[in-house]
Amino acid sequence: MDLRSITGFDWDTGNKRKNEKHGVSQAEVEEVFLHKPIFLVRDEQHSQSEERYLALGVSAEGRLLHIAFTLRGGRTKIRPISARPMSRKERATYEKASQENT
Repeated sequence: MDLRSITGFDWDTGNKRKNEKHGVSQAEVEEVFLHKPIFLVRDEQHSQSEERYLALGVSAEGRLLHIAFTLRGGRTKIRPISARPMSRKERATYEKASQENT
């Protein structure tokens, strides 16, 4: 996926509230897509009706976040589905991949 083609975000009110329950703000979610390293993979397990993706990245505050999202608007807008702090296993995966890509 080429993030250079992304022009913005398409927020759903219900998803925004769900993220806030995890202590993740809308701004933090958007920041993750601006900072490197970010690792993106297709979420095969939850892609029955539309393609979904997972992002592992870091916010401007240095929080490691896991974000599930889909693409809308001709694949130019990111529609966040859920965002939460990374699990211990996800942090280890992110840190290992970060070291391998530097």
